[in-house]
Amino acid sequence: MNTFYEHHQDSIRFGYRCFDRVLLNGLIQPFQQPERVVGFFNTYRELYPVSKPVLKDIARQYDHWATAQAARWGAPIVEPPAGRRDDFVDRYFRRAEPDQVVVILTAREPARILIAIGKDDRWHLEYARRWVKQYNFYLLDRDWGRMFVRVCPYFPFSARVCLNQHHWLANRLRAEGIAFRQCGNAFLTCSDPTRLQGLADALTPRDLARCAQKWLRAFTPFFTPSERREAACQHRLFLAQVEYCRSVPRHRFAVMCPPRICGRWWDGAALS
Repeated sequence: MNTFYEHHQDSIRFGYRCFDRVLLNGLIQPFQQPERVVGFFNTYRELYPVSKPVLKDIARQYDHWATAQAARWGAPIVEPPAGRRDDFVDRYFRRAEPDQVVVILTAREPARILIAIGKDDRWHLEYARRWVKQYNFYLLDRDWGRMFVRVCPYFPFSARVCLNQHHWLANRLRAEGIAFRQCGNAFLTCSDPTRLQGLADALTPRDLARCAQKWLRAFTPFFTPSERREAACQHRLFLAQVEYCRSVPRHRFAVMCPPRICGRWWDGAALS
């Protein structure tokens, strides 16, 4: 018998296992080859060559779009202070509605962007890692609850999506009328622990991809619907980090056992 369980079995309420934080990296795969970028702009935008001013103008357009959308959403654009961002954004979620962007944090962070080298009508495209301003959209998803999406405004708009299965489970439990008490990334009580575990085990790659793709489309308005269909201008998703949590709530306190597991647990195609 497990020594921990043997020692604490009289005070353990229940136990459950689920994913905690899930980080997905998103990239538009056809545009990882510079020659295909040239082909896209030539075919769909009748633009050649793809020069440094063209790429800078795309980023500038994104800045204007984000500023206008933030005003429409009533979501302030702020720079994050030192410390945990999750703590800082708590105040913005207090009266959040489903599918509402509540705040946008901007910060200079490293990103792999496309750059143009040359002059006049001779330009060469290549990828380089640069520290650039990126947009972190914090929102309350209808299904996944609190989450954020980071988008680089420089072409081809690399992105990261951060989800948390605890928030997803809380929404599932509410929908089924199951009483529970949640404290951060833990359920302290649950009227139906068996169903809680069943819901946790029911998570599929499709659940992650559906949410991620919805917001990545919303936050990359540069592409038209026809370009998305014909030129595959949509992000492909890769698991960057997964935290797996085993929680054992006790009568006096909850013991958290969250080993961190990193890597691609599902093939990127399964998340597309």
